[in-house]
Amino acid sequence: MRSVISGIAFLLIIWGGVLPAQNETNRGYIVHVGQQAPNFKMKLIDGQTISLDQLRGKVVVLQFTASWCSVCRKEMPHLEKEIWEPNKNKNFILIGVDYNEPVNKVMAFKKEMKITYPMALDPGAEIFSKFAHKKAGVTRNVVINRSGKIVFLTRLYNVKEFNAMKNKITSLLNR
Repeated sequence: MRSVISGIAFLLIIWGGVLPAQNETNRGYIVHVGQQAPNFKMKLIDGQTISLDQLRGKVVVLQFTASWCSVCRKEMPHLEKEIWEPNKNKNFILIGVDYNEPVNKVMAFKKEMKITYPMALDPGAEIFSKFAHKKAGVTRNVVINRSGKIVFLTRLYNVKEFNAMKNKITSLLNR
């Protein structure tokens, strides 16, 4: 019996090394929940420039995306329908931050995906690198509360995590 328990413990340790728990560090983030979000300026594809500080008082979701990203394409319709549409007239903003692509490509991507939330350009992935390692990969969302603190981080598209993010946004907007 003792050897069976030891064997199971060994397998769990080995498996744990292969499939680590999901947290900010092993998901490529350099920011953490509870931390003040770094300020930056971004240029929207309509030509408007805004800073994160200008969005204080709103619940903000930054969706890091790219046209070449298949998981982003899978998540975007859900962001549009389940997060943007029900909340766009509240004290809320969702901005797709496109990873290092030119404006014409981002405009075509937005049209193809049939999304209505704003898109911003991120030349050289400078904004992305304030939140995650440049090589960490897109398809991630950063939820920021009204006072500018990071309150939720996602990576890839996982229905359970997406629903938890939706619940977090709803609770922030209902305060």
